[in-house]
Amino acid sequence: MAKPQDEGDIGQAIGSLLIILGVAMWVPAVADFAAGQSEWAAFALASGFTIFFGVMLFATTRDASFGITPLRRAYFITVGAWLMLSLFGALPFWLSEQKISYCDAVFETVSGFTTTGSTVLTGLDTMPVGILLWRALLQWMGGIGIIVMAIAILPMFRVGGMQMFKLESSEKTSDKISPRVRSMAIRIGWVYILLSTLCVLAYWACGMTPFEAVIHSMTTLSTGGYSTSDGSIGHFDSLWLEWAGTVFMLAGGTPFVLFVLALSGRGPMVILRDAQVKRMLATALISAAMLTVWLVFANDFDPWTAFTKALFNLVSVMTTTGYASTDYSLWGPPAVAVFFFMTFVGGCAGSTAGGLKMFRFEILWQDIRKETRRLLYPHGVFPDMMAGRPASESLVRDVQVFVLCYAATCAALVLALAYYGLDFITALSGAATALANVGPGLGPVIGPAGNFSSLPDGAKWALDVGMILGRLEFETVFVMMTAHFWRD
Repeated sequence: MAKPQDEGDIGQAIGSLLIILGVAMWVPAVADFAAGQSEWAAFALASGFTIFFGVMLFATTRDASFGITPLRRAYFITVGAWLMLSLFGALPFWLSEQKISYCDAVFETVSGFTTTGSTVLTGLDTMPVGILLWRALLQWMGGIGIIVMAIAILPMFRVGGMQMFKLESSEKTSDKISPRVRSMAIRIGWVYILLSTLCVLAYWACGMTPFEAVIHSMTTLSTGGYSTSDGSIGHFDSLWLEWAGTVFMLAGGTPFVLFVLALSGRGPMVILRDAQVKRMLATALISAAMLTVWLVFANDFDPWTAFTKALFNLVSVMTTTGYASTDYSLWGPPAVAVFFFMTFVGGCAGSTAGGLKMFRFEILWQDIRKETRRLLYPHGVFPDMMAGRPASESLVRDVQVFVLCYAATCAALVLALAYYGLDFITALSGAATALANVGPGLGPVIGPAGNFSSLPDGAKWALDVGMILGRLEFETVFVMMTAHFWRD
């Protein structure tokens, strides 16, 4: 008798990802042991427990039948995988000798997997090698590696890989580059590794040590922003390093499908011709030019330094990377206003960046134009356009619902943070940076010169929820809270 189509898919998929996570813990364990430090034991113990639980989950659900549709299974696996990986990924932090509470360990892990980059750890300059490498690996896997693994694994369990990719990344605008989902995942994975390697070489050439270059490469391409120093990129005090970071942060904010197409024979111009990429570059350059003028005339910066600092930090926030080369909150109210707006922008759909994404701004702008023209021509027909082509009504509706969910969730999160005693600037920027997966907020507490360690535990758990909601783009989680989802 044939097995039911949904038999054991959920447990086997999540169990497989936990096994992969447990195996990945041996990378920082080996590095820590080679460096003569003692944190490797915590990674070995956490790895053993994670792999054991993953194997048990895989084995015990092998003959299970949950009686749900493939689409519902995809939602279960998406949300369940992110929650389970975050809880188990926190074990090395919690078991380490750094005396990190489980609340802080989960916050650091969720921030890593969601590529947010907000941190509760201090003393990074003297932190053990294993801890620094694990933080970077979390972001590297969370940026795109874990998505590629999910696309490659899930088809074996009869869960649509393309559907899963769409659920996780909300990629609705990129062309299919291969008729086979696994082939697409492999190509994107190789591009990710290639760009990461080039980033390592660039950082090394600009003065970082090989270890620092590897760590920052993983957190740059993933647009995550974890660093090896409390001073972030500002610790290195190098304008050339900032230019290298700017280039690869923009690469992380670009649809990876375009890199695959460029390497498949279409040439690099296929990237620059993309509507989202052009808008991202234009937004970054125009904003940096405006901020450069402000820094030169109001803050006595020289033009080259002003433009470099402005562009690097703006791109860092816009692509939701979260690096900081200086405390830009001290540049004055106009600069703070620009950075707050950039928090919501994000990169392109199909990239590792968070935020609202460029294509949503284009859809919203087209919708506003259409409604304005309709006031003048009530009987006119004005189709929505996306990259010069008509956009479907469902895409426009999805964008409108997403923005509504974004605004409502942001307001609710601000109220939750205010309940725990956070001031308005900290609560508002904290909610915005969590949902957009940016990293630093504004103000003296969680701004580019601070971190999230002083926040109450309740506020950290609330921000955990916000980071996961922002990474999964709301509807993937919200649909599971409806009564219809649980009905047959």
